[in-house]
Amino acid sequence: MVRRTEWPGGSPDSSRAEKELPPQDPAERARAICLRLLTGTPRTRSQLADALRKREVPDEVAEEVLSRFEEVGLIDDAAFAGAWVESRHHGRGLARRALARELRTKGVDGELIEQAVGRLDSEQEEETARELVARKLRSTRGLDRDRRLRRLAGMLARKGYPEGMALRVVRQALEQEGEDTEGLEPE
Repeated sequence: MVRRTEWPGGSPDSSRAEKELPPQDPAERARAICLRLLTGTPRTRSQLADALRKREVPDEVAEEVLSRFEEVGLIDDAAFAGAWVESRHHGRGLARRALARELRTKGVDGELIEQAVGRLDSEQEEETARELVARKLRSTRGLDRDRRLRRLAGMLARKGYPEGMALRVVRQALEQEGEDTEGLEPE
């Protein structure tokens, strides 16, 4: 039977790194938590602040540690937002609206969100919408026109594309396939 040694104050749900070297100083503990979290994936200042709050690091200590991490470039919400937009737009085909929503949930400042999503222009966004529709179009063959329209436009809506753009892109794709699109003109 393997016996584990618990450090004083160690809880069963604390991380292994915290059990191996339990820093007594709250600032040292906060730095260790932030470094561990940043090792896996980039995080926003807000996400790190939430993690420190959950681990009951005093607010003034958390603020001091997070500010220092920002000074040395370990936390950069602007770079995070830019990389997030680039990755999620090209990887998942998300539109500006969906990307902005995701960044808000991650605690990124509104101005930084605007700058990051502003790098995507409407032509780029529409081209991505066309590519998404082209990929999904094949799987809708055999369905009636209205059902195809709803599925394709719904897929674009879930990815944050504006209704007008979604309907226009879907209508054009259906026309290219020889589908009758009479009555589908935008109002």
